[in-house]
Amino acid sequence: MTERYFTRNEAEELLPLIARCVAQACEEKRRIEGLDRELAQAVTKIMVLGGSVPPYGKLAATREERERVVARLQEVLATIAQTGCLVKDLEQGLVDFPSLVGGEEAYLCWKLGEERIGYWHGLDEGFAGRKPLDDVTPDEPSPGPPRVQ
Repeated sequence: MTERYFTRNEAEELLPLIARCVAQACEEKRRIEGLDRELAQAVTKIMVLGGSVPPYGKLAATREERERVVARLQEVLATIAQTGCLVKDLEQGLVDFPSLVGGEEAYLCWKLGEERIGYWHGLDEGFAGRKPLDDVTPDEPSPGPPRVQ
């Protein structure tokens, strides 16, 4: 599955960075959606008005702004990916940390706004299958090749 497995402590040490990045990614996503709405409304208006001259300057500026926001979102998501975490859902701010639970690959599951990592789920279970982490202890990774930092 991955080159790196997280213990709960390792994952929680990353939470300040992950929380900032996920909050920024959620904001950038909302901004992109707003710009997309603006562009769609402009296209609709042009179609409805037929032969009118579109506001090319405004449309070009909106498209350029969208490209800048998309680039910022990609940078933030790349920062998260470099940690070894997986962004699962920007609507809810969900991030998974690959881990081992009971010798099986699993995810430690965190949602934006949660103070610590309190849940885990199997690889195929997703958010709906979250279980309290207090019921189990993630395995310490076995010695082996150096972990990716």
